[in-house]
Amino acid sequence: MSVSTFTLPAELEAHEPPEARGLARDGVRLLVGEVSTGATAHRRFTDLPRLLRAGDVLVVNTSGTLPAAVPVVGASLTVHFSTELARGKWLVELRQAAGKATRPYDGGVAGQRYPLPGGGSVRLREEYSRGRLWTATVDIGGSVVGYLRAYGQPIRYGYVPRPWPLSHYQTVFATEPGSAEMPSAARPFSDRVVTRLVAAGVQFAPVLLHTGVASPEAHERPYPERFVVPETTARLVTQARSGGGRVIAVGTTAVRALETAATAAGVVTATSGWTELVVTPDRGVRAVDGLLTGFHEPRASHLDLLETVAGRPLLDRMYTEALESRYLWHEFGDVNLILP
Repeated sequence: MSVSTFTLPAELEAHEPPEARGLARDGVRLLVGEVSTGATAHRRFTDLPRLLRAGDVLVVNTSGTLPAAVPVVGASLTVHFSTELARGKWLVELRQAAGKATRPYDGGVAGQRYPLPGGGSVRLREEYSRGRLWTATVDIGGSVVGYLRAYGQPIRYGYVPRPWPLSHYQTVFATEPGSAEMPSAARPFSDRVVTRLVAAGVQFAPVLLHTGVASPEAHERPYPERFVVPETTARLVTQARSGGGRVIAVGTTAVRALETAATAAGVVTATSGWTELVVTPDRGVRAVDGLLTGFHEPRASHLDLLETVAGRPLLDRMYTEALESRYLWHEFGDVNLILP
């Protein structure tokens, strides 16, 4: 089987949080692959402190998830707030009702105003990506983040048939709200796992990258996103690499932020702004040694990033084993650890 051609059975899509399946947040399964040997192992996420070693650095995204889905007043439409731009503009996606969830809506027209609850509105300005994302002006009379907290719900797709509270879409590392969708690779971390990792000599290095919408219906290449790599993280990564420690990114968002801040020689410096970086096997990785990530849909652009870290043979093997062993996909599913 190849990651470029596999089919994901509907029963392997995680339809609810692990807590609703009788598991703790950190009780999900963990498929481990080792690049140097090609070996794989089936573990639990609570085994992570035994799989890492003193001197390793986990790079974590501290972006918090917004309740970024808001219904349109008087229509069976929903606006997904994706990415905040300059001067009061946002990238947004229009969705239409489809049973208990939504599907892409292709009826948007430049200049059209859509009324929102509480007297707010969005007005489409221009297409951003083949009719799915639009640049829009937002009129809500105050903070968009505050407005979303009052009227929004977490974004969910058809494989999650019922709504869940925002707390189910936050990671323990979230400090600054700004992501349209959860940086979900970090979801299994719990206070007790973090404590055990720290006790084992593993360090945590924060980055910030606010994720936009990443609908499984349209696998576009990643578009620009806001990020920050602070000086403390640049220093921790540099010390780890010089001292023989491994730099393990938690999620593709952490890879994108850290690799944007890395020179061709792999030196990471404090950096912030917008990143347009797309990590592919041709480009390679310069600062990241390993990756903790969820399982991604067929043809998802993130698979190129995974192949960059793991190599194609190991990635194919892990996805074959994940399907055969019935691992669960998506934000509420199981996770995959790629070690050097």
